Amino acid sequence: MSRRHFLLASGLLASAPWLGTAIAQEARILRIGTASTAGIYFPIGGLIASAISSPPGSRECERGGSCGVPNLIATAQSTEGSAFNVEALERGDLETALAQADVAYWAYHAEGPYEDREPMRNLRTIANLYPEVIQVVTRAEAEIAHPEDLRGKRISLDRKGSGSLVDALLILEAWGLSPNDFEAKYLAPNIAASQLRTGELDGFFMVAGTPTPAVSDLTQEVSVRLLSLEGEPVEGLRERYPFFSPAEIEAGTYRTVPRTPTLSVGAQWLVDARLDEELVYQMTQAFWHPRHRRLFEEGHPQARRISLDTALNGLGTPLHPGAKRYYESIGITIVESYDVE
Repeated sequence: MSRRHFLLASGLLASAPWLGTAIAQEARILRIGTASTAGIYFPIGGLIASAISSPPGSRECERGGSCGVPNLIATAQSTEGSAFNVEALERGDLETALAQADVAYWAYHAEGPYEDREPMRNLRTIANLYPEVIQVVTRAEAEIAHPEDLRGKRISLDRKGSGSLVDALLILEAWGLSPNDFEAKYLAPNIAASQLRTGELDGFFMVAGTPTPAVSDLTQEVSVRLLSLEGEPVEGLRERYPFFSPAEIEAGTYRTVPRTPTLSVGAQWLVDARLDEELVYQMTQAFWHPRHRRLFEEGHPQARRISLDTALNGLGTPLHPGAKRYYESIGITIVESYDVE
């Protein structure tokens, strides 16, 4: 697809008529794969796009203008989620994307759900962003108090290609369950929430930062319960899969929902290993520019958790050389835990 056709398809030319043919040819277009528009990835991807973009003709950063990468136009693109994104990066269908650390780790190493696949060695990381929480949302009247109570119910495991589905299957396995034990559906979170609201569904899994809009909106209309994930099954999961961390959904996160213990994985910003080192260096530098702190603080509650202090925590794949060069340039010591082939 040509740059101009991409601009037309994404609506950028229609929404910004100043992007004429000459501008479109001069600009570099970069797509950020996210997930469903009902989740957290899509707005976070939009904030990243705003931080790293500096379209041709923009005022310089020093003069109060954009502090993004000169002539770069980044745009958030809705996708099926983490599993879809890592495959798209490996194929070169996306330049950059968001994904769960566990999905990226498995894909890179060809382990877990990817054990019968070739290792996805084109995956690299720019930064760890924030923790994503495993949420099992059920309709209160469905009387699902424990994971074992999912048997015989109507449960969505999220869309095929999503990281939520991968983790849902691990959670089920830890409790000795499989999709064959209930009426399994594979719906996007917004559709699952809608069907739970109308009584067509008893519960759904999703992995996202909290509060998640789809769940917040749902609790305004129906009484829901979040399943507690704790005890020996969780300990077994953490022993087997060290990228899981204990977490809790605090009381008050959702209306009438009490404190709920659960698990989390890191949401991480990935990039194609074949992307130019200098470009990735500039993208990383723009992302962490001090002026963009306010953009994240005001842009989304979860974006407030994005911090240089945790940027290298629990990485699922090696750092891209451009990102590594940026971190080293500001005095951060890199402990590389991967042998990059």
